[in-house]
Amino acid sequence: MPPMSQGRSERPQFRKPRKRQGQGNNRRTQPVLETTVPDHVESTLPEGPLPSFAELGLPEELVRALDQAGIAEPFPIQAATLPDALAGRDVLGRGQTGSGKTLAFGLALLSRLAGGRAKPLKPRALVLVPTRELAMQVEEALSPFARALGLWCRTVVGGTSFPRQIDALRRGVDLLIATPGRLSDHVRQGTADLSEVMFAALDEADQMADMGFMPQVRAILDLTPEHGQRLLFSATLDGDVDKLVRQYLHDPVVHSVAPPTGSVTTMEHHLLFVSAEDKQSVVTEVAAREGRTIMFVRTKHHVDRLAKKLRAVGVPAGALHGGKAQSARTRVLGQFREGTTPVLIATDVAARGIHVDDVSLVVHVDPPADPKDYLHRAGRTARAGQSGTVVTLVTHDQRRAVQGLTARAGIRPASTKVRPGDEDLVRITGARTPSGVPVAEPEIPTRAPRRNTPRRGGNPHFRGGRGDRDHSTRDRDRTGRPRRVAQH
Repeated sequence: MPPMSQGRSERPQFRKPRKRQGQGNNRRTQPVLETTVPDHVESTLPEGPLPSFAELGLPEELVRALDQAGIAEPFPIQAATLPDALAGRDVLGRGQTGSGKTLAFGLALLSRLAGGRAKPLKPRALVLVPTRELAMQVEEALSPFARALGLWCRTVVGGTSFPRQIDALRRGVDLLIATPGRLSDHVRQGTADLSEVMFAALDEADQMADMGFMPQVRAILDLTPEHGQRLLFSATLDGDVDKLVRQYLHDPVVHSVAPPTGSVTTMEHHLLFVSAEDKQSVVTEVAAREGRTIMFVRTKHHVDRLAKKLRAVGVPAGALHGGKAQSARTRVLGQFREGTTPVLIATDVAARGIHVDDVSLVVHVDPPADPKDYLHRAGRTARAGQSGTVVTLVTHDQRRAVQGLTARAGIRPASTKVRPGDEDLVRITGARTPSGVPVAEPEIPTRAPRRNTPRRGGNPHFRGGRGDRDHSTRDRDRTGRPRRVAQH
């Protein structure tokens, strides 16, 4: 199969995974696989104060690194899952976004990797995530603790340099954080060998199912040792996630610290009924509020159009969606995290990749398509015990559908009819009139001229890609650099 272009490697490849002898198939004969997720052993936290990280059994180096990072005590999901994960059990962890799932599986993986060393192209542990942003944020969260143990933690995602990823893999990676699409590219190219991945974690598994990544996820897991440890963390554990559990996890224990509905006590939910004529003005006033705000719309075009309209009236707004280059997405998220751009306009695809603290308001400019999308959008606020508000703008023709959706999501929102400038709109959202002074359009950095390097992995002799024809090396010397052409 010819290699995919880097810009498309995030997209799911709908092909049936290969069945390897001795991997994946024989698990179906075990009685435990006939159960569903709710039938697995489920543990609850003991009453009283949570144990310390040292009492949970983490290595001393990690305990010191956590203390230096100002992380004094574990979150409930960490206290619940770490003992079983450190003991080698397969674990299912269910918790709301911001509940500390990243350190729950990350600290367990790093602890189990301590003292070992990776071979070239053969990572020892794997974390699969659905989006590039989430992969980078997982790496950012875990790298300091990996360094404390002398381990290497790297990402493999689309939209970034493929040859650089190969270089990192060749140097040896202990913990590889990857999206299914790009990791599949490396496997096909022979630049990643998963035969020594003894520890694997799936984060936001239900979103990977929603995005159509399950065929790739299964194909990837089929390439890892069958007796390896698997950790699966998700906001919900149903549907395709349940099938994945029954096929690949051995007698897992379920740790659930929150129900799969929007029951965060520090989160307020509101339905704001607006007329179609007033909606844009209401959106503008809400966006002009103080504090970090995320606004969700359904399409990429609407993201760009709304961000442009807001900047034109003085609201610093950034646009985030899957159609933007990775460098642009990273820059926009960085500006939002730093506070220089306090308003972020995003699509559902970006919802779970946004892990930024102190987001005080989430606005559904376009109501979500289903209850699961509502909960994942809402999960961008009220993280880690903080308070937050979730607002859905509802026009007359959307009332019945939105009310049914929130009911299925386990939400009982307050309903208020508002117009631009209303006291209720100000009370609920902090809305105010924008300055009217246009915000300068963000500068797009000019890209350096593209070097004539071999495509996809730097192997000019690879016989599977479009860039490997004879003319690809015709005008190069033995070092791969362009030959000098005499001027006549």
